[in-house]
Amino acid sequence: VTIKVIGHQWYWSYEYSDYSDINGNCVNFDSYMVSDDDLQLGQVRLLDVDNRVVVPANTHVRALVTATDVIHSWAIPSLGIKMDACPGRLNQVSMFIKREGVFYGQCSEICGIQHGFMPIAIQAVSIEDYVKWIAVQAECKDWFTNKVKLLQK
Repeated sequence: VTIKVIGHQWYWSYEYSDYSDINGNCVNFDSYMVSDDDLQLGQVRLLDVDNRVVVPANTHVRALVTATDVIHSWAIPSLGIKMDACPGRLNQVSMFIKREGVFYGQCSEICGIQHGFMPIAIQAVSIEDYVKWIAVQAECKDWFTNKVKLLQK
């Protein structure tokens, strides 16, 4: 599994280039910190995000890390990962998560005024749950319309 991690001021973007929707667009999304006003019971203040990175447990995962504007650092201490995200450069880090769960991190490079508000949340799930998740992500854009068009042909 390959995930491209892109640092922006002040959020992260993720691209799962191994998968695409019916139009050939790769699965991608932005990930922002959940504000204090939107926190729900059980969410971690300053660490939870609106869209978590979902990866399969017990599987080799490669992250390609870059940035669009300034230097960031994609760091998840509990996984032993810290990789600089530099504009114009593509760095690579590998991970193999042995158990299911949520792992938190933050940008660990002083990248600007909101540097402290770039959390990272990685959710490791079973391979079955990962396949279900990626199928929903790949088909959610215009899924029904595209299925109807295919049936009409």
